[in-house]
Amino acid sequence: MDEPASSARRQLEARAQRGFKGYPVGTVAYYGPDNQFASKVAVGIILKEGGEAEHMEKWLSPDIDVRKDASALQAILELLDVHRVRSVVLTPGIYGCPHEEGIDYPKGKACPHCPFWAG
Repeated sequence: MDEPASSARRQLEARAQRGFKGYPVGTVAYYGPDNQFASKVAVGIILKEGGEAEHMEKWLSPDIDVRKDASALQAILELLDVHRVRSVVLTPGIYGCPHEEGIDYPKGKACPHCPFWAG
């Protein structure tokens, strides 16, 4: 991992380790075809307690693990700053398949592109 990516990832992880500091809350979740390679990161901004994510952004990278992509990580940090996020929730590891049920494959079915996550 290059230094800019490493630095941005450390900053993101440090913000998550601070724990709950109030709202808005930024949620950061990594997705991939298996539990080793993250090809997608999704960020949601929750403005108030009990609220839904009101702002959503996602970054896709078929070639570079997004956890090592300096431009994606820097964009995430900038998004959190723009929305004045006070707390960050970061999923440990890779959360699941990057494809969206009902969009990329039929609802109620396993993703045909990511057999690792089936069942």
